[in-house]
Amino acid sequence: MTKLNRRSVLAVSAAAAFAPSSLRAQTWPAKSIRWVVPYTAGGLTDSVTRLTLEKMNVGQTFVVDNKPGANSLIGAEIVANAPPDGYTFLTVIAAHAANKTLYAGKLKFDPVTSFAPVSLVGIAPIMILVSNDLPVKTVGELIAYAKANPGKISFGSSGVGAAAHLTSELIMQVTGTKMVHVPYKGTAPALADLMSGNIQMLLDVPIGTMSQVRAGKVRALAMMSKERVPGAEEIPTIVESGGPLIESSSWVMFMAPAGTPKEIVDRLGGEVAKAMKDESLRKRLASQAVIPVGATPAETVKFLQSEVEKWEKVITKAGVKIDA
Repeated sequence: MTKLNRRSVLAVSAAAAFAPSSLRAQTWPAKSIRWVVPYTAGGLTDSVTRLTLEKMNVGQTFVVDNKPGANSLIGAEIVANAPPDGYTFLTVIAAHAANKTLYAGKLKFDPVTSFAPVSLVGIAPIMILVSNDLPVKTVGELIAYAKANPGKISFGSSGVGAAAHLTSELIMQVTGTKMVHVPYKGTAPALADLMSGNIQMLLDVPIGTMSQVRAGKVRALAMMSKERVPGAEEIPTIVESGGPLIESSSWVMFMAPAGTPKEIVDRLGGEVAKAMKDESLRKRLASQAVIPVGATPAETVKFLQSEVEKWEKVITKAGVKIDA
């Protein structure tokens, strides 16, 4: 009898292991879900993730696990190597698309093929900031000044390959201007140097800079978006400010390990879409100048691919190099 029971247990376990993904998805989730955020708590990525997960209902709790470091690579590798069983997910931002090119051949995973996009959650357009000492008040004037004074404008970023750095390179490529990159270890010291006039330009999302703009400590020239952004409506678009239409943002995207059952990915994508219709969530995102999206998995795949191609061209043309 004992042998029969053991054989039965083994048979059931084997059947479960080889059960179709659709069948496993029907019983999902049976336990709490780990959500890896590859940045520190309190920032834009962490905040948008937590606010969105609060509005998603799958019958189990989401446990946010902050794993910062190495330009998001530490957290991304954890999820890339996690079992594709629907119990580990990841939040990424624009840097993830750039990492495909920046770290080509240097990673133990692929920023695209190692994951299954779940949803483009929201978009935080990048804002062009200048020091109060720089004699420009519009993007048109900034471009004219940069052309008349090649190499005299220094722009900061949170590091080589960061969204601020690559977007500044994109601006130079489109406008034919030459400015000098000054990389920092984070946005805070770069913003401090902008306020003191040690650098003349900095690109960043509104969540960490609007308070300084409204206090008059730095000047915001434009938002790099087609339309004005809720939560920062007083800032003109780049076209309204006399510049070319160059869109750039620090978007937030949910990902799963490659091979995660499509039914689970689709269900989570649907939950994100529902969450983005919640008025209280939309207001909280607007307070951080984040535009809610809630794209389907298929739409998210296309968006990610377009971002990878966009930044590959910028990185290649600018010759940006980074150590793995």
